Amino acid sequence: MKMNPFIKIRRDLHQIPELGFKEFKTQSYLLEYIQSLSQDRLSIKKWKTGLLVKVNGLNPIQIIGYRTDIDGLPITEETGLPFSSEDDSRMHACGHDVHMSIALGILTHLVENPIDDDVLFIFQPAEEGPGGAEPMLRSAEMQDWMPDLIFALHIAPEYPVGTIAIKEGLLFANTSELFIDLKGKGGHAAYPHQTNDMVIAACTLVNQLQTVISRNVNPLDSAVITIGKITGGTVQNIIAEKARLEGTIRTLSPESMAKVKHRIEALVKGIETGFECETIIDYGCMYYQVYNSEPITKEFMEFIRHETDFELIECTEAMTGEDFGYMLKEIPGFMFWLGVDSPFGLHHSKLTPDEKSIDVAITVMTKFMSIKGKRV
Repeated sequence: MKMNPFIKIRRDLHQIPELGFKEFKTQSYLLEYIQSLSQDRLSIKKWKTGLLVKVNGLNPIQIIGYRTDIDGLPITEETGLPFSSEDDSRMHACGHDVHMSIALGILTHLVENPIDDDVLFIFQPAEEGPGGAEPMLRSAEMQDWMPDLIFALHIAPEYPVGTIAIKEGLLFANTSELFIDLKGKGGHAAYPHQTNDMVIAACTLVNQLQTVISRNVNPLDSAVITIGKITGGTVQNIIAEKARLEGTIRTLSPESMAKVKHRIEALVKGIETGFECETIIDYGCMYYQVYNSEPITKEFMEFIRHETDFELIECTEAMTGEDFGYMLKEIPGFMFWLGVDSPFGLHHSKLTPDEKSIDVAITVMTKFMSIKGKRV
């Protein structure tokens, strides 16, 4: 029995995950497939390691955008799949291989069945970091083909195949990375009074950071500060001169993000004084909230309910981050969760999305985009 071509594409891409702005093999694979299609209505531009592919419509009055991310994560795969990553240090652990195969399926359909409007497919690098959406949006290449509407999806391991989960308004949180470096004075473990111990300073700061959420954020609001990694010191009998905290901040509004950062900076300043040390704060990548435009999202929800056999779930907002938010900030549109029924969650080394979800998404989006892009 012949394999579904877009499942094969997903498996091919799954084997070659690459980190942000290093997606060279991925770009070549995508380009080779796209160039195998009829070129009569296709226009292609490269942007860094990404691609912009426009399917020219029959009688266009607008450009409909569809975005997929293309990068992987620095995770060692543990799925045991026969098509596992060829690189032990990288994995498509967030479903971007599934996202890309779906985008190619929609693109193929629209090349073979053109609609009236132009459709721009955005193969965006570096979603996982350092953030490709905002610079791609600002690029001359995309500015020339700026969509009037834009859509995207993200796999959801917790939902069964055949489920579309979405809501109007806020879907994903504002997010920011958080890196804090502390430098004091190291020394022999037997003479702590002659040092400024940065392991103690780091531990004190971690505890203080938890008070930002419990005592500075409105209990009816939501925010998260997670410190996922602490490093400090060299060996067991030397007091640490340096320590580093690495974490993430999540809030449901830009205003709360600013307030949380202001409080973090005050606490870090206090650590400087109390432990007589130097500190540096780096917020790394910052992603804007994913906010679904109400009218078009409501229209899509009605379409799922009445024009498909798939299940619609009106979900709640999540503390996940997605740099697609920068595009939705400028262009009306939406993102939705696609059920893929995996026992392991996003960014897990054993994530195994059900590949039947690929056809679900292709069916939903080709039909919806055909309705949006065709005039009576």
